[in-house]
Amino acid sequence: MQLSEQELVRREKLNALRNLGIDPYPAPLYPVDHTSKQIKNKFEEGKKVIIAGRLMSRRIQGKASFAELQDTDGRIQVYFNRDEICTGDDKTQYNEVYKKLLDIGDFIGIEGELFTTQVGEKTVLVKGFTLLSKSLKPLPLPKTDKDGNIFDEFNDPELRYRQRYADLVVNPKVRDTFVKRTQIVNTIRDFYNEMGFLEVETPILQPIPGGAAARPFMTHHNALDIPLYLRIANELYLKRLIVGGFDGVYEFAKDFRNEGMDRTHNPEFTVMEMYAAYKDYHWMMDTTEKLLEKVAIKLHGTTEVQFGENVINYKAPYKRIGILDAIKEHTGYDLYQKSETEIREAAKALGLEVDETMGIGKMIDEIFGEKCEGNYIQPTFIIDYPVEMSPLTKKHRSKEGLTERFELMVNGKELANAYTELNDPIDQRERFEDQLQLSEKGDDEAMFIDQDFLRALEYGMPPTSGIGIGIDRLAMFMTNNQSIQEVLFFPQMRPEKKQVELNDNEKAIFDILKKEQRMALTDLKNAAGLSNKGWDKGLKGLSKLGLTKVTKTDDSLIIEVTE
Repeated sequence: MQLSEQELVRREKLNALRNLGIDPYPAPLYPVDHTSKQIKNKFEEGKKVIIAGRLMSRRIQGKASFAELQDTDGRIQVYFNRDEICTGDDKTQYNEVYKKLLDIGDFIGIEGELFTTQVGEKTVLVKGFTLLSKSLKPLPLPKTDKDGNIFDEFNDPELRYRQRYADLVVNPKVRDTFVKRTQIVNTIRDFYNEMGFLEVETPILQPIPGGAAARPFMTHHNALDIPLYLRIANELYLKRLIVGGFDGVYEFAKDFRNEGMDRTHNPEFTVMEMYAAYKDYHWMMDTTEKLLEKVAIKLHGTTEVQFGENVINYKAPYKRIGILDAIKEHTGYDLYQKSETEIREAAKALGLEVDETMGIGKMIDEIFGEKCEGNYIQPTFIIDYPVEMSPLTKKHRSKEGLTERFELMVNGKELANAYTELNDPIDQRERFEDQLQLSEKGDDEAMFIDQDFLRALEYGMPPTSGIGIGIDRLAMFMTNNQSIQEVLFFPQMRPEKKQVELNDNEKAIFDILKKEQRMALTDLKNAAGLSNKGWDKGLKGLSKLGLTKVTKTDDSLIIEVTE
């Protein structure tokens, strides 16, 4: 492991602390009795407090120093005075430990008294301090020059997501996002608990990946010697609980779909699914409006929430429009009760790529997604989907060929999906068999037939409505974040590239080549300015490490970066 100069210095300080008899990683409980927020909210001059956190800044001026301590609630100013800390002749604790051996990022505990500075700053006068954890790697803190310009900010997305622990320390807004995410979840939980619904848990490892049209992750259970799937949805298990006699159940579930990744999709995501007996999708729309109103007001004190350039108003009621009406409005094509061939021709005429594996449902979904979805910025219920798109949904009570389903669109993206649930076991079996035919045609997202779920329906399921709300996407909308990675503590990422250590000759060549990506061999050699021996060894080393390749042209040899 190659250490930077600062990391080496910190390790030297670690040894110096141990030589002084100070354990840099002590085990005993530290008796914290206040946080920075509690001190500020209930400030009393002269009050004794015990706090702990990271040392985030300091201004040492001889025998006195102002510093900032950061804890779970924020930052507070602390004042170190040598004579307050070292009341006897031995000044080691201040002169050596504090001034020389502590670093920004170290965790310390402080016992002190509250006072207000001449400029009105609420401050802790340090009477004693304890090192609780030595930081061996410098925090990526931004710096401010004398003109107030900020530089070296920790804002590279890949680094921030990989090192979320550092991101949370140095970027307060990131911490605020995740606090709000938890508030969203708690508000939803309170909403359904007040309705008398029961929070439950259902299996993540499932023998059949049911409840959605998606590509699953597959694994193997060694003890049972059977294949299992990470769930793509928890729907079918929650419906089994309705069959079992619960009138209302909900679950915050981790679901997994082996599909693409982008700014609004992660292969592992959180969804809240809720099912209510004796309800239909009209009731569910009314209830969803009330829920989102409550979430917005809880977080922001208003139903109007900024998201990018738009202000989204979550106040009920929301617009409701049929999916086929939306397609007709935005494309001019009336697809109601049209054949698969007619819909395929319409899709092609609209410039969409469709193939023979796609049935009516998938093509309509493609048309709506490409030509209509982005127009619905304010919350809008897209309702009454064709039967082919909704294999788990009850047929519409008055419109032939449609179902009682809605998707809630916000800012041009789906936020929720809900149905009047299909509870006819014979109809459900036929829908599953239709999905099987799609699978045989090559649709790798078609649903499996779940025989046990069909058996459950045969025992009888009352009229029911269910909904799934994407918590990650809701958190994006409610915290004004444009990427799903911003609302996931640890988003899925490609494996980190192993750092390759280069010698001086290799580094001299590679630094030049990285800027240009490809150069003529003679130009690169001249730019590197190495001896013939150094050049040969450096070039061979880079080739051996797989960082460069050489190709021959009519005129010369070209060297390219391969990483």
